[in-house]
Amino acid sequence: MKEKIHPTYVEATVTCGCGETFVTRSTTDKIVVEVCGKCHPFYTGKQKFVDSAGRIEKFQRKYNWKSPGSANKTSDQNDEKAQTEDKK
Repeated sequence: MKEKIHPTYVEATVTCGCGETFVTRSTTDKIVVEVCGKCHPFYTGKQKFVDSAGRIEKFQRKYNWKSPGSANKTSDQNDEKAQTEDKK
């Protein structure tokens, strides 16, 4: 192997979002991950929601969209109002 072209390979501490830490080897000394083998749903059998809730609502608020259920209700209410006005 050529000398002085490879990065240094040191002990690294891996820290998970659940608080679990373990030591491995890497070219960096600290690694931070969101899920590990102790808290991953595949290994634990428990469902864990990663911070992704609310993305649809955030998109709808950003572009001022109505949810599909509320859009149908308002159009139904407008149809009912138009029908009652026609009868008068």
